[in-house]
Amino acid sequence: MTDEYFLLVCDDAAYDVVLTDPGVRVLDVLRVVRWLTGLSLWRSKVLTTDLPVVVLGDLGREAAEIAVSALRDAGARADARESRAPES
Repeated sequence: MTDEYFLLVCDDAAYDVVLTDPGVRVLDVLRVVRWLTGLSLWRSKVLTTDLPVVVLGDLGREAAEIAVSALRDAGARADARESRAPES
């Protein structure tokens, strides 16, 4: 018996929210990162200072855009990038 694997291609690609620069208001960005991820204050600080970093991964397009706009409103530079497909 052979196993067959198929790569399913969906119309909606998954997106990653990438933080590239916290800007001047680092504490405000830290609070937003903490709110988005649910991480502790320490882990959020590490994410905010270790750049560039993927804050959230495998989101839908709308959710990724909402997260990016929240980070930008706090003064950070962030963007939503399509997740790379896992390599076999």
